[in-house]
Amino acid sequence: MKILTVDIGTGTQDIYLYDSRLHLENGFKLVVPSPTMMVHHRLKDATRRQQAVLLSGVTMGGGPSQWAAETHARLGLPIYATPPAARSFNDDLNAVQAMGITVLSEDEAGRLPADVLRLELLDFDFPAIRAAFELFGVTLDDLAAVAVAVFDHGDAPPEISDRQFRFDYLEQRLRQHNRLSAFAYLSPEIPASMTRLQAVALSAGQLDCPLVVMDTAPAAVLGATFDPLVASQPRLLAANVGNFHTLAFRLGPAGIEGVFEHHTGLLDLPALDRLLCSLADGSLKHADVFGDHGHGALIYDPQPLPLGKGAFDVVVTGPRRSLMRQSTLRPYFAAPFGDMMIAGCFGLLAATADVLPELAEAIHASLVSSSGIPPWEAQQ
Repeated sequence: MKILTVDIGTGTQDIYLYDSRLHLENGFKLVVPSPTMMVHHRLKDATRRQQAVLLSGVTMGGGPSQWAAETHARLGLPIYATPPAARSFNDDLNAVQAMGITVLSEDEAGRLPADVLRLELLDFDFPAIRAAFELFGVTLDDLAAVAVAVFDHGDAPPEISDRQFRFDYLEQRLRQHNRLSAFAYLSPEIPASMTRLQAVALSAGQLDCPLVVMDTAPAAVLGATFDPLVASQPRLLAANVGNFHTLAFRLGPAGIEGVFEHHTGLLDLPALDRLLCSLADGSLKHADVFGDHGHGALIYDPQPLPLGKGAFDVVVTGPRRSLMRQSTLRPYFAAPFGDMMIAGCFGLLAATADVLPELAEAIHASLVSSSGIPPWEAQQ
């Protein structure tokens, strides 16, 4: 049985092909530039050539692609976008227009001159991934499932803060299903407000197998719990320090005991240590994070998690994990199955077992036999 997992971040997209016939360490993997970075580079090339650009396709991750688009517009160079592509930068199309990007209908875009550079926006490019594997003699024609992770802020109504909307979504999911895989869905079940996840499903087209989509940070933390040292802990503090967002969970036998999410760019090490300590002792309040321009915090179990007792105080993963190297909290940098970069893919794999129970037996057998110790979620 084969399952393709793709964890799409700001800097890289991390790809792992699970094969139940192999030990997980022997699975084929790729770490390549993220889609938004690829668009960023192509836009910079167009800016150097002073070429007009049309952005079409679907809603995808912004960040680097948005910065390049804004630079192009700021220099007075024409840049156009269809509505779905424009929402990669802001759900409010008036705000996109204010950046200097002209939003056009599909019909209007089709009438642009032939010398306008056309860039298709999408997070998940299955044909490109399939072609890359085929160069090495690996086919993707017999997949049991595909699982893709992206960060989705959600399409907040105009009267609601984007940050509050995102955290309300996190809370709603955890109150329904208190486990990290609560943030994974089969494609037909994606909430309408999760427009980036919806766009991934649209980009996937007519796959011959089920598509699972998931939020990136819970996938990374779930993957990190398969590090044998992490899996042996009955309770733990875990943080995914991403390029844009930091999401931390307090985990225990009953599930998720507490959570906070903040913007990584607004955190330094002392601030992050304080937040993690408050999450551990149960004193962290939603206002502490939201009032500091983060998303928010919730404590579900008031019982404190004592620090300084075990082999480490906090498990750390994510591309900005080096922020915590000098932490006073004795951080442990998880490397599930020997590879931190693929942690999100292992989390996707575990979540797929929950979403598609018919695949669970083979997946769990691989995860447990390769890690040596069942992760805490598998013991519930």
